[in-house]
Amino acid sequence: MYPDPKINESIKKVEAAREANMKLDPRRMTADEKDNLLKTFHPDYKEAQFTNLRIGPNKGDKVPMELAALLEAKSRLEGYSVDLTKPHFDTDVLIIGGGGAGCSAAIEADENGAKVLMVTKLRVGDANTMMAEGGIQAADKPNDSPAQHFLDAFGGGHFAAQKDLLYKLVNEAPEAIQWLSKLGVEFDKAPDGTMITTHGGGTSRKRMHAAKDYSGAEIMRTLRDEVINRGIQVIDYTAAVELIKDENGHCAGAVLMNMETKELMVARAKTVILATGGAGRLHYQGFPTSNHYGATADGLILGYRLGARLLYPDTLQYHPTGAAFPAQIYGALVTEKVRSVGAMLVNANGEVFMNPLETRDVSAASIIRECTERHNGVSTPDGYAVWLDTPMIELKHGEGTIEKRIPAMMRMFAKHGIDIRKEPILVYPTLHYQNGGLKITADGQTDIENLYAAGEVVGGIHGRNRLMGNSLLDIIVFGRNAGKEASEKAKSVTVGTLTLKHLEEFEKERKDARVESDKISPQLLPDYVRRENRGR
Repeated sequence: MYPDPKINESIKKVEAAREANMKLDPRRMTADEKDNLLKTFHPDYKEAQFTNLRIGPNKGDKVPMELAALLEAKSRLEGYSVDLTKPHFDTDVLIIGGGGAGCSAAIEADENGAKVLMVTKLRVGDANTMMAEGGIQAADKPNDSPAQHFLDAFGGGHFAAQKDLLYKLVNEAPEAIQWLSKLGVEFDKAPDGTMITTHGGGTSRKRMHAAKDYSGAEIMRTLRDEVINRGIQVIDYTAAVELIKDENGHCAGAVLMNMETKELMVARAKTVILATGGAGRLHYQGFPTSNHYGATADGLILGYRLGARLLYPDTLQYHPTGAAFPAQIYGALVTEKVRSVGAMLVNANGEVFMNPLETRDVSAASIIRECTERHNGVSTPDGYAVWLDTPMIELKHGEGTIEKRIPAMMRMFAKHGIDIRKEPILVYPTLHYQNGGLKITADGQTDIENLYAAGEVVGGIHGRNRLMGNSLLDIIVFGRNAGKEASEKAKSVTVGTLTLKHLEEFEKERKDARVESDKISPQLLPDYVRRENRGR
């Protein structure tokens, strides 16, 4: 049982209402109801938490205050002298980032005969990919189609996705599943070998392929092993701190920094792929995050300083179900799969207050409304939360379902004395995904010639909200795409004289705009120093 008597009183109300709640089929909200809900309660609509950029290609655009501070910050190279005439590395394709998108790109670039160098500030595989749980979408069943997948994703993203990118995503999804399977990903299958698929929030068909509830870890394990087995050069604990141009204005490499010794190195490359992931560790608006330790928006900073434009930088995804208790796992992801297999969201009084499979932004806003305006949240040591009634799952589908379908969730809470088969769990929205990012064309290239991007660092694929399972799909489809396109482009590229002149131009723009901050970016790692200890 939970240690707080008030929490246990609320559990009794949930248990008393459970049988009746299981018979409910809560209606979906209308479009107008969703719009009003989002505008009132979703964090993306809190105007006081945003500011307009004063410099760069997105000058005048609205972005979160935390991101603006980094986009307008000084270069980490200020005061350093970097010799660009003697590169430490010379490669065809430089990949910055070692997650799912970076590894997918590396595999395809290597397959195309390119010399590939991957650098990652932590270790290969330390990425949000590893932490993804619920599954990967693909319309590969007889009652489904890429066209239906497109409609679900386009509507779920508020009709803001770049159509050519979304078209590519859904049409290449079935082949992406086959590619992963051939590499060795162990997807859930029925006894006859048919892949098991389930619903996700906002989906009209069961198209979620999963490996229990550690889908991302299984995909990342497989991709990492393939990179290692191919002998692709990977340099761990090495961050890109600036991108380099040549005299033609094309991207031509990066300045690297050893995370331990702070030694600077130069990598010259014919093409560069940014696959640096998201920004959850910036903790926008003070939210907890489900993201891995290195998610600090580095790729956005590097690309922006080089002159690459951002798309929808003002929109983030707050996953509706982050763990809200106990404190040791506060903000950790509770996969949407928990709801797709039968658990419902319930308030402190035991009442179901929304359809469990609304889109993520609507679900998050509904929970925030329940805990604020309606005052129906459960009080916890870290704030307020609602219940995710997990015992419903086995009452609906039989004993053993939780251990079979969501074992990672069962283990995560069991470590803290909570048996999710018998007790509901407390959840609250957690900062989960960077919907906006670098603008790319269908071939994966940014505004800067020879600079490609893939994965969460990209904006526009999902519009202003992403459906569950489309991020793992995104990193495979667009990671592979970037690897193919960048390696092919490298065959015809002649790199000119390397230069960092764009940094001087950026600093001049800062001064002209009277940006007085001494903040340095990219940040590289989150800042968790206690305030009373800062400056010591």
